[in-house]
Amino acid sequence: MVFQRTLITSAVLALLTPTTQALAESAPGNTINTVTVTSNPISNDENMQVLTPAKILSGPELRAKVGTSLGDTLGSELGVSASGFGAGASRPIIRGLEGPRVKILQNGMSVADVSSLSNDHAVASESATAQQIEVLRGPAALLYGSGAIGGLVNVIDNRIPTVLNKKVTGEAEVRLGTVNQEKSLSFSLDGSSGVIGLHVDGSSRDTGNYKIPGNGSMPSSFTRESSLTAGASLIQNWGYIGAAVQTLNDRYGIPTEERSFIDLNQNRLDIDGLLNSPLSGFDSLKYKFSATDYKHTEKSEDGTPITNFKNQMLESRIILSHPSWAGWQGSWGLQTEQVKFSALSAETGRADTVPNTKSTSVAAFFVEQKQFADVMASTGMRFENVKRTPDASTGLKARDFNLFSASLGGLWQFDKSYGAGLSLSWAQRAPATEELYSAGPHESTATFDIGSVDMKKEASRNLELSLQKTHGLLRWKINAFLNKVNNYIYGHTNGIKVDEAGMPDADAEFTLRNWSQASATIRGGEAEISYNLLGEGWSGRAFADYSRGSLDNLGNLPLQPATRTGFDLTYRTGGWRAGVNVLHAQRQDRLASFEAFVTPAYTKVDTSVTYTHPYQNMQLTWFLMAKNLLNQDIRLSTSVLKETLPQPGRNVMAGLRASF
Repeated sequence: MVFQRTLITSAVLALLTPTTQALAESAPGNTINTVTVTSNPISNDENMQVLTPAKILSGPELRAKVGTSLGDTLGSELGVSASGFGAGASRPIIRGLEGPRVKILQNGMSVADVSSLSNDHAVASESATAQQIEVLRGPAALLYGSGAIGGLVNVIDNRIPTVLNKKVTGEAEVRLGTVNQEKSLSFSLDGSSGVIGLHVDGSSRDTGNYKIPGNGSMPSSFTRESSLTAGASLIQNWGYIGAAVQTLNDRYGIPTEERSFIDLNQNRLDIDGLLNSPLSGFDSLKYKFSATDYKHTEKSEDGTPITNFKNQMLESRIILSHPSWAGWQGSWGLQTEQVKFSALSAETGRADTVPNTKSTSVAAFFVEQKQFADVMASTGMRFENVKRTPDASTGLKARDFNLFSASLGGLWQFDKSYGAGLSLSWAQRAPATEELYSAGPHESTATFDIGSVDMKKEASRNLELSLQKTHGLLRWKINAFLNKVNNYIYGHTNGIKVDEAGMPDADAEFTLRNWSQASATIRGGEAEISYNLLGEGWSGRAFADYSRGSLDNLGNLPLQPATRTGFDLTYRTGGWRAGVNVLHAQRQDRLASFEAFVTPAYTKVDTSVTYTHPYQNMQLTWFLMAKNLLNQDIRLSTSVLKETLPQPGRNVMAGLRASF
């Protein structure tokens, strides 16, 4: 125990600096570095959001929003909501689209978990050690595969170093929370030895069942998470080549009547390389490879294993970037994936949920941009083949899909500070394995899922209009979008109860859910205005977003986000920073034909105070935050448990962050 306390103390005092450095850099007279969008092959300029609408979380803003899940971290961002399946599993929903339509990346590569399959499955990526989180909702997202029709989220932790640090730098944080007895620690270190860049990071989080407004707590809402990552790179003038390994363990409760829980483990290897001037006419060649071994077991309250989920994935990605060719600048690439997925009975080994299925995909893509007077034009295409082959013993037929995605956009910079944009995109998505081959009970969602082997590929047509002001103390942006989807795949239920064998039984725990297809329309808009967002003194931001999805002639799409408005108010002076964030969600009564519960309106108020000061050779940041200060009974319209699962009540968090 003495060793553990010494280790934690050393980590906190030795590893806490980048965040406070970022705060110091925002003081008067200092230049604030532009944050780049690393997952956008069209442009890494944050001001190009007309063409590629994006949100970039980093520095103090990211640290203030880190939650127990990726959905919790991003759920208040413009156009982003969360699936809200308890504290352990909450996935981002972008403009009303979720699951297999929203791609989750780790440093530009798939996280390779099974979170897109069901809302009770956690995203196998840790926000606490992230240095930047990017949300893309534009045409560039399509280049990452058919799983990015709705957009993508890219979690950046720089686990493979790309530059040599002359001295060791790092960051660490400890925090405590009241609503769930949270105790968490995270750290990261970067350094070098000669021409070898080195990186290590890790995190640990332990929370109990969270308290809910009123009296009591939500049963089976605990989380136990830990991760450790180490990476190294050979870095020279010609470029770099590096690798990283990670292990992640997560145990979290499922807050349903059954009180089951999930034991999750993922081991991952990443390889990343860059070669400068590889060929005549090209300025760089980037190569990425990842190998992931993911598994989780759904267990009953007494620990009895019920279903074993496994996902083994190999992914590679190679991109050649070129300078100006007749004014066109861009990137060309190839991507491959091999996936083995199954969801088998823990007792019998039978494919009671989803059979052993092998999926392969091969894709070629390009993206180009060119300046025409005051208009920046961009275009991109992706050609992809996806094959899904279930185990021969099932008798189910294999499927083969040829997919095509394309985008065309333009940004008219009619003034130094103002821009107007138009983008058109076409995207196709192959049905996911579970949508084709599901045929059994899913304990955590209490559904008996039936897929359809004859599913057709989705085809999405998207139109987006944008207007924004990107310079000066006062900035704003407005986005409007329309998305028409043919053969939209959704889970349909009529309330029929069935037993574990799928036989009708009014007293059974499972609800029959069939994967169905219909034409769908998703439309909406977002608006945001800000003043002095990064400067000293007072700053403010007001925002609103709206999204509505409907099945043509069949009513509303299920689990649609509520219309939201809100504002942030912040004051900075010296090392002090204080702020309040208010988010109001309207009553959501636009229900699908098989939904019954109307989520009431709520107002969520968060506040924070931080103080940063130097200490020896590091910066220390002390912080105190409160989330859901008004202790509102918050029900998320995007959660399948919205009727029975309130979000956490008032939570006061305190902690210390250090960096050097």
